[in-house]
This record gives sequence, C-alpha cells and structure tokens, in this order.
Amino acid sequence: MRNFFKQTFASLIGTVLGLMIFFGISTTGIIFLLFAVTTSRDTTPQVKDQSIVVFDLSMNITDTPPGSSELLQQALSGAEAPRMTLRSVLDTLEKARLDPRIVGIYLDATGTSASGNMGFASLTEIRQALKKFRESGKKVVAYGVGLSEKDYYLSSVADTITLNPIGLMEVNGLTSQPTFLAGALDKFGIGVQVVRVGKFKGAVEPFILQELSPENRQQIQKLLDDVWGDWRTTVSSSRKMTPQQLQAIADTQALLTATEAKERGLVDQVGYLDEVVNDLKKLTASDETDRTFEQINLRNYAQVPGKSLGVERNSQNKIAVVYAEGEIVDGRGEDQQIGGDRFARIFNQLRHDNDVKAVVLRINSPGGSATASEIMQREVQLTREVKPVVVSMGDIAASGGYWIATDSNRIFAEPTTITGSIGVFGVLLNGQKLANDNGITWDTVKTARYADSQTPTRPKSPQELEIYQRSVNRIYNLFLDRVVQGRNLPAPKVAEIAQGRVWSGISAKQIGLVDEIGGLNAAIEYAAKEAKLDNDWELQEYPRVSTLEERFFGRAIQEITTMLGMAGVSVQPSHPLMAELQKLQQEMVILQKMNDPHGIYTRLPFNFHIE
Repeated sequence: MRNFFKQTFASLIGTVLGLMIFFGISTTGIIFLLFAVTTSRDTTPQVKDQSIVVFDLSMNITDTPPGSSELLQQALSGAEAPRMTLRSVLDTLEKARLDPRIVGIYLDATGTSASGNMGFASLTEIRQALKKFRESGKKVVAYGVGLSEKDYYLSSVADTITLNPIGLMEVNGLTSQPTFLAGALDKFGIGVQVVRVGKFKGAVEPFILQELSPENRQQIQKLLDDVWGDWRTTVSSSRKMTPQQLQAIADTQALLTATEAKERGLVDQVGYLDEVVNDLKKLTASDETDRTFEQINLRNYAQVPGKSLGVERNSQNKIAVVYAEGEIVDGRGEDQQIGGDRFARIFNQLRHDNDVKAVVLRINSPGGSATASEIMQREVQLTREVKPVVVSMGDIAASGGYWIATDSNRIFAEPTTITGSIGVFGVLLNGQKLANDNGITWDTVKTARYADSQTPTRPKSPQELEIYQRSVNRIYNLFLDRVVQGRNLPAPKVAEIAQGRVWSGISAKQIGLVDEIGGLNAAIEYAAKEAKLDNDWELQEYPRVSTLEERFFGRAIQEITTMLGMAGVSVQPSHPLMAELQKLQQEMVILQKMNDPHGIYTRLPFNFHIE
C-alpha cells in the first residue's frame, strides 16, 4: 500500500511536470522560478551606526543547515522557517562584539520558544558568546511575555531583563517522562523479545516494562541533577543569587508572576514592549518620533562581511568540521541522519586531502546502528593516523555517538552534554498473536533448524535467543575494546563505567570518557594547535550542502513525494496532550529508522527528553 501511494504521487508529479513542459515551461524554467524569489533578495544587508542586533529566541538553531527535503519544501511553498546553524550564531555574535557599529543585542523572547528543541549544551555555547559580548562593554537587553527555564538560561546573562506584566516565569526544575509502550503492544498482540548487555541500557524498557527500572531511574536522576545543578550555578552567578535560593523557588513556587519574579530578583523590570523599545531608542540614539530603534536581526547580520573585523579567514590550510547530527543508520542515510557509508566516505576524502590539516568531528547523536558506528569509527581511526581528529560533543553524543568518538585525539564536551551509554541491545518483534486473532496463520518449510530464525511471524525459541545474545555480547565486547584502546583506560574501569549508563559531560570528564569541558570553538582551537597552524587556517564544513538545482535533478520526485507525505508543514503542539501524541509518533519514526543489518543497536533510550 505504501509503494502504491508513492507510485501514485510520483505519477501525478510526473504528469504535472510533463504538462508544464508541453506548455513551454522547461525544467530549467521551473528551477528558475524556484530560485527567482531568493535570488532577487540576494543583497548584502546594511548596518548603520549605533545599531542593535535582534536575536529572536524562537529561531530554530541546529548543528547542520536545512536538509534537501526541507529546502525544496520551502522553495515550493514560499514559506521559510527562521533557522541558523549553531556555528553561524556563534560567529555572528563574535562579529557583533567586534563591530563598532553594534552597541547591543536584544534578546526577543516574545515568540513561541524554539530553544525547547535545543539541549543545554548548545545553549551553554550561545550563552558564553552572549556573556563575552556583554563583557566587551556592550549592552544585552532581554524581554519576554513568558520565560521558560531555557529562555531564562540565555536571558539571565542580560544587563536588563523585562517581563510583561501578564507574563509568567517558569522555575520548577527539570523532568524527564519516558513513554512506555509495553501495555499497548501486548493489547494489540505484538510480541516483544529483547537481548541486551548493560544493566543501565534503558533503550529497551519502553517495549518490555510499564515504568522505569531502578537502574534506569538512578542514571536519569543523576543526569538531571547534574544539568539542574549547572543551571542553578550559572543563573545564580549572573543574577547575584545563590543556587539554594533558586532551589527554594523551584520547590515552593514553580511559576512566578512578573511581579513575583521582580521581587525575587529574577528580572529587573515589569513592563510592556513599547517601554523596552523606548529604552532601546535611547541606546541607539534614535529619535523619539521614530517607530522603532536602529536594528538588524541576527540572520541578516550573519550575511554582513566580517573580514575587516578579523572574523573571516582565508587560507590554504583547512580545518574540516564534520557534523554528525541525528540517528546513526546503516548505508548512506537521509537528511538529518548519519549514514555510516556516507560519513565514512567523507573521512576517507578528508584523510587524502592535503589541504585539510585537521578534522573536528561535531557529534549530536543518540546513536543507532552498531554496524554503521563501527564503519565510521574505523575511518576516524585511520584519519587520526594522518592528521589530528578532535571531537566536539553537542547536546547528545551517546552510545553509537560515543563509539565514533573513541579514537580521536581529544574529546570536548559541555557540562550538560549527554554522553556515555556504552551498551548494546536488540529488539525482536513478532506479530503472531495479532495475526492469529485476525485469522492469519503461517506454515514453514525449511532445510535447516534456524533457517527461519529471523521471521517476525513467531517468537524466538530459547536456542534462537541464545544466538542473538551471543551476537549482542560480541558487539558489546567490541565496544568496550574500542573505548579501552581509544581512551587508554584500563579494561576493568571501562567495564565498570559502561553497562549502558548515561553520563553528563561533567561526570564523563571525571571518569575519563571526556578530556576537556568546552564547546565547538574550543575544539577548533585545539585542532589548530595540534596541526601547528597558528592563525593561518580556515574552516570547511561537511557534509557539503548541495544546491537546490542539484537536488531537483537528482531527487526531485523522491523529495516531493516525501513532502506530500508529510502534508506540508509541521505544527507545534498547542496542548500538552498533543505533545504526548507527538512523542508517540516520534517513537514510530525512530523504529522505522532502525536498519542495522544485524538488528543490533547502540542507542540511547528512544524517548529520552529533558523538560
């Protein structure tokens, strides 16, 4: 049925394109139309003296640029979602710090927060850049109607924080609420058998339990405590408070009105947007009669050349930054996935490129296919033998995401990075009861005892489960060996800290899984030092983003079909129940991405979120 719809949509699109060609519109003309709007706006933004950079906190910030399907969808619909890469945000904030025309940054927290999609590790890097900007003597002003803890984590660095009189501020601590599917699977007749190694490997628990195991609860509690402790320490330092005061607010109030937030010293002013605008007019020396203050938004300012400010480099010596963001899958993979074969080819290419003097591997991944992780790890190992390879861990670099990091020269992580999870599992589903209850049965003819051992039509026998368990044990032991050799740690210690346990970045450093606390810039600076480049280098980012024209010719029908299947744009859930339903949908998507040829995975718990 799925192929039928794909073929139908493909035929439909083919017919439409054929008619367009018939009426005299060539494929080149179609692409010209797709590009017409964007190219007509291809002008360099102008920056006036005494301007303020507006940083919209609702903007989506990711490690990698939009994928091909997203870009094609935007081109066809004309709707462009505000988005920047983390690297671009950091570079732009540094450029603003050095630019004498820029007098301040306005943190706009009035929109629906997109920072909820980011982890605290990415927020930490942005916050440090904002702090550095403020320490240069320039102003940071923040305003919001409602402030979540992630919004406030960034806003707390500001000179002045204003909260709308009707607004609320959230200081209620962090939580993680996994979804368990075992009851539903049993109800619908889906059988589940698991094989795993590591008592903390909680990725399989949603399929077999209805609540957290004691071991999984223990590791999640420790992780949340570490992240919450960093939040309290960081925020209290900026607001001249103590972590204990913030904890008391979380335990007694949770949600504060604007007046209460001001009384507690969490915000500086209770006021309206027009009052904040008037203050910003004074800061930019704007006329009182002007509609607003002199400004440029962060995305536009990112396009302003910064060569004269020393933030743009031009050199034959390249430091390659490879972004590994998303699920690790076998094969090439799609957008927002880490395809083992595709990334192996990238490292092979960089290893043989004499202009590339060092490689920084930026990891933002919960893991996935064990086979793909091993393929990538081997290429990292071979590349390290030729030139420095430095790892920068983002919000998550766990399980398979940690596997591919083990053979690097140095591993950097933020205190709140989620890492570790050195464990292995396999999930074996069968639909025997579901089928039998609906009148469907199977019969089998085979030439050997285990010829049908991979069938999903029945549960696995104890003997078959033993075979799967041996495979999982073998992969787990290989994972341990990679950590022992790559991290130069004693085998007994690795066996102790593995077991599938998840660690925060700060805890990982204490036990030797991470070398240094720091972000992407720190990793790049270390790579330049290791390659003895001084200041003579420039960055090249991978995977390379192909043009829309290349995507159109190469994968137009596939992308448009996917786009139609997605029914246009994604919608932010406006109700808590809708958010929970969306989580269930994400669980199903993750299951579809599980494509390891041996059915063995090194991955975080499927639905692990910090809220």
